[in-house]
Amino acid sequence: MDIEMENEVSELLEILYNSVVDAWSVPLSKDKCMLQRENTLSLIDEIRAQLPIELSEAKRLLASRDEFVANAKRETEAIRKTAEEQARHMVEEQEITRIAKNRANEIVSNAENRAKELMSVANEYVDDALRRTEEAVAAAQNELRNSRVRFRGLATASPDMAPRQPEAPVVEELTED
Repeated sequence: MDIEMENEVSELLEILYNSVVDAWSVPLSKDKCMLQRENTLSLIDEIRAQLPIELSEAKRLLASRDEFVANAKRETEAIRKTAEEQARHMVEEQEITRIAKNRANEIVSNAENRAKELMSVANEYVDDALRRTEEAVAAAQNELRNSRVRFRGLATASPDMAPRQPEAPVVEELTED
């Protein structure tokens, strides 16, 4: 509302009010008074002339306010929906991250377990291979001892087959450590 119009209507209403307050009472009646018709009607006409302008301005302001409130509500709703969507997305991302972390931990744990199993199997295989090699070497050593004993037995049984001294030892005696 225009402040001048508001003041003008307020002033006109104040003048009309004072006119009624200052008016002479009708004899024998407290509720009735005598006013100057022309002055009173003139004031009322001026108020009427100002009221449509003020009413249309007030209606325009109310419509503006209603439009502003409606826009604010739409914006608020849009912001709320966006915030809800973002929150839902963040929760989904957190859930996906949690699931991924759990899955990664599970994969790492499985890989560690599998690595331990493979290490155990490899250790068993190597231990078995070394045991078999040790047994084969021990068997070969026994065979060498037996062959040497047989050779000595044959050499002492026939004197013309006496062993000659080799320049360098051909076979070294194998001993267990």
